[in-house]
Amino acid sequence: MNEQTSVRQIYLDYNATTPIDPKVADAMLPFLRKHFGNPSSDHKFGKIAKRALENARRQVAELINCKSDEVIFTSGGTESNNSALIGYALANKNKGNHIITSTIEHPAIMEVCRYLETRGFDVTYLQVDKFGMIDPENIAKNITSDTIMISIMHANNEVGTIQPIEEIGKIARDHKICLHSDAAQSLGKIQVDVDKMNVDLLSIAGHKIYAPKGVGALFVRDGIELDNILHGAGQEKSRRPGTENILEIVGLGKACEIAKAESGRLSIMRDKLQKGISDITKIKLNGHPIKRLPNTLNITFEDHNNSLISRISSEIAVSYGAACHSNTQEISSVLKALDVKAEHAQKTIRFSLGRFTSESEIDEVVSIISRLANEYS
Repeated sequence: MNEQTSVRQIYLDYNATTPIDPKVADAMLPFLRKHFGNPSSDHKFGKIAKRALENARRQVAELINCKSDEVIFTSGGTESNNSALIGYALANKNKGNHIITSTIEHPAIMEVCRYLETRGFDVTYLQVDKFGMIDPENIAKNITSDTIMISIMHANNEVGTIQPIEEIGKIARDHKICLHSDAAQSLGKIQVDVDKMNVDLLSIAGHKIYAPKGVGALFVRDGIELDNILHGAGQEKSRRPGTENILEIVGLGKACEIAKAESGRLSIMRDKLQKGISDITKIKLNGHPIKRLPNTLNITFEDHNNSLISRISSEIAVSYGAACHSNTQEISSVLKALDVKAEHAQKTIRFSLGRFTSESEIDEVVSIISRLANEYS
């Protein structure tokens, strides 16, 4: 069945990626069709690109409350995380070799930490509680004289739990330790203020906030030293060499300009969805019941088998707690950390709402799940 003849799916997977906002696409179009200059060139074409580059930098900075020259553009959240962790670890290895992170971080953190372990660094992976929350006191207890960096995500991509970054940041400041946070999931959903959060490094992914895939940013607080993970010319204050991707950077800047913490509208619809499903069948909420992203609902269908879960995917675009690879079930590492049993993970779905989700779609989703639950009861 091709795309044109397939059944329409309702999109509730905004934590995986967002569509490009039409206003973002409109801002990008002139740089796709007309303004092709290299911002390093000292002529009219280059100067137009340079102005666009610095305007986008200002737009990002205003959203996260930092100075424009503290924003470095990257190819996305993964590169930002690599630059932050590897760059800081290598630049500061003379101060110590210990890094603290958590067991529920994105692979773009976990795999970087595993790489750093092969380079002589010692990494502590802290456990979370049953809600997916890090205890700041546990971080304090694990700090040693060799600890140089703490990396804790702002909000979890799977269950939505929001971490106490501000409190963790105070602990890091007291011990003169660098704090990095991956804000790919939180930006645009809740307030992200680098000063209030007490962070020194913060990663941004464009495609999570209605900008294109392939662009991101890294906040680097003044005074923080990073080794380059890429080498070349002197772009981005020599921290990220290579001709800047002006087209997508313009898109990221516009996305940041129009980004709002849409928590009120999204949380109302999320709670409506949760109640609607709970009225149909028995479910268990994964993640924190209150301190979670306003758009995220991760639930286990306790009274149903996997047939219901697979049928839901035919009409609703969602993510699952377990994926099938080569006839084996791979359970989410986040759900493992929350002690969700394998048989329950296989019946777990993450619904994530977004800017273009409508209340009528929520009603339709509840109706679909009601119909399917009756079929597979």
